[in-house]
Amino acid sequence: MNNPFEYVPDEACAEAFRQLLARIDELKRSDRPVDQSLCRELDSGKMLGVLVADGEAGRSVLYAFSGQIGDFGFNHPDFVGSPLDYLHPGGYFRRKEREISRMNAEIAEYERGELSDALTTLSIAREKEESSIGACREQFRRSKMEREERRKRGEVTPEEREAMIRASQFEKAELRRLKKRMATRLAPLEAAVEEGRLRMTEMKERRRQESKALQEWLFSEFRLLNARGESKSLREIFVATRAGVPPSGAGECCAPKLLQAAYIMGLRPLSMAEYWYGKPKDGEVRVHGEHYPACRGKCLPVLRWMLEGLDVQPPLSHALPEDKSYELKIIYENDRFCVVDKPSGMLSVAGKGSAVSAEEWLRKHYGPGREVKVAHRLDRDTSGLLLAAFGPEAFTTLQRLFAGREVRKTYEALLEGDYRQKGIPAKGSVRLPLSPDLLDRPRQRVDTERGQDAVTEYEFLSSDGVRSHVIFHPLTGRTHQLRVHAASESGLGMPIVGDPLYGRNGGKGAARLFLHARKIEFRFPLDGRDYSFESGDSPIQAHN
Repeated sequence: MNNPFEYVPDEACAEAFRQLLARIDELKRSDRPVDQSLCRELDSGKMLGVLVADGEAGRSVLYAFSGQIGDFGFNHPDFVGSPLDYLHPGGYFRRKEREISRMNAEIAEYERGELSDALTTLSIAREKEESSIGACREQFRRSKMEREERRKRGEVTPEEREAMIRASQFEKAELRRLKKRMATRLAPLEAAVEEGRLRMTEMKERRRQESKALQEWLFSEFRLLNARGESKSLREIFVATRAGVPPSGAGECCAPKLLQAAYIMGLRPLSMAEYWYGKPKDGEVRVHGEHYPACRGKCLPVLRWMLEGLDVQPPLSHALPEDKSYELKIIYENDRFCVVDKPSGMLSVAGKGSAVSAEEWLRKHYGPGREVKVAHRLDRDTSGLLLAAFGPEAFTTLQRLFAGREVRKTYEALLEGDYRQKGIPAKGSVRLPLSPDLLDRPRQRVDTERGQDAVTEYEFLSSDGVRSHVIFHPLTGRTHQLRVHAASESGLGMPIVGDPLYGRNGGKGAARLFLHARKIEFRFPLDGRDYSFESGDSPIQAHN
């Protein structure tokens, strides 16, 4: 069985997907409204999965779509359903959903009605009382000014002075009495509002408890099998994860649906693949007809359980082997920092696994007498120039330069396609804000609402009609910025050759990710000097 998180579809899966495409084309030619509805939703963007399995009757092929599809919910005759069809109209989930919906309506009605009326009544009464007090206060202010003017002119007799004092005392006492009477008159209205707010809080708490109970029911009832025939609920599967609870939609992706259906039917899975169909959604970089790995946020814990009992292939990694002996090329060093040329496949800093990172290599190279810390990062699959600082002062200074966009970086890359045929200007810029895909890290997505600003200048150097050689100047340093700006249809629409996350065919067929940090320039404040470094050997130029 292939590893669903890193794989190349075998010919059986590829042929199954071609047959699925033919079936969808057949449905598009149908005049049945139900078929047209399905096809419209697929065209708007959907992950589709295929699974090839063996059984007593021979070879079988199963199909699945992720999540739900319009009026069909989880069920369509051409696809396997959900492990738990909680959307059945007469089922427990739907009944409780309707109850919660009624609670929502009751809360909204009460908020618009009784509570709103109580708030309005209190507001009008308070405004009236405060207006009355304001008028008295203004009258007393003018009386006070008159008394002060008479005192200044010296026209006040001792008897009048005493009268003025009594008048001032009366006015102050009268204001206190007015405020007290206002508080007394407003008290029942304020109590009514407080009672209304308390009732609203209680209604919302009941709704929260009902929603939580329904979610708990779903997590407990949604049970998934593995190849040994063992069963676990979503709650049991996710209890050991960092979040501790399943994310929304867990178990409803293609891979869990396919495996569950295969196990129930007594089939033994042989291979599986997931393909994107239609337009990309929500800023994701997806290409119609391309295969993609299972998402990690929702599917990694689930599939880790469901694949138990199967002989699963290890990941096909673009990284160099774990035991690879790296030799970084140090192209410059002084007493403050050094510049190294990092190979593709090497991490910038330590991560999971035993592979040695650039930072660890440098620490070993310079020994315990020198503190070394990488000042910025390159993706594992990106090669090129990397800065490392000696000591905290230099590290803080370099980080401040990067944060302030005072470091000019030059990358070069090979992109899939001919920029001239796509009508892309030879020189320009891409500005697409980015945010992480929280359920499928480390992927990034275009996010125009909440994403961080990301700007890339580019200049195409040449094209052979199949691939284009380009220079990038990132003005910001977002994760996967160049890779997303290159691949997204909102950007250049030309993924970097060999990109395993955003490229064609999962980046397979290329020896590596063809992205290279070629040049870096900056002024270093600690010595006031201008520095410019360029990588001597460009794998992009060598390939091109």
